[in-house]
Amino acid sequence: MSYHKKTWQEKLADNKGHPTVFEISHKQSKRWGSGTCVIPSPMEVNELMQRVPKGKLTTIDEMRKALARRHRTTIACPITTGIFSWIAAHAAAEAEAEGKKRTTSYWRTLKTGGEINPKYPGGVLGLKRKLAAEGHKILQKQKRYFVEGYGEKLAKLEGWKNYRRERRKRS
Repeated sequence: MSYHKKTWQEKLADNKGHPTVFEISHKQSKRWGSGTCVIPSPMEVNELMQRVPKGKLTTIDEMRKALARRHRTTIACPITTGIFSWIAAHAAAEAEAEGKKRTTSYWRTLKTGGEINPKYPGGVLGLKRKLAAEGHKILQKQKRYFVEGYGEKLAKLEGWKNYRRERRKRS
């Protein structure tokens, strides 16, 4: 019996039963506060990343806020949102390597505080190149890299429900 390793695109398409909404437990409330939490699906995170136009940026925290609003929860899980953005980035790089033209512009998604995510395809050097090509200035602070003034360049992730409806119309 042979084992088939999933491609990044297959991982992105596998929703594993998500999105899932749950009540924040007493133990979790020490870190996240009280209320409800959503674990998004990988495709939801990818769709948000696709909404960021050229010259604009987003962060994992901004996406988490949009996901929480969409699911009417207190928060969106920071761990899975970060993991799913990483999967979306690798799936986009994989699709690009296959010759697909329209892929997710993952380099526009930054870590909290405007930091470039070194785990995305291309590493820091590749991401710096792509961001600089879109007019962003990159600052180095010790071993980490940040986009200068990223806060003023954040894309609006509002109207997400309409975006999904628009995508269905275009298909």
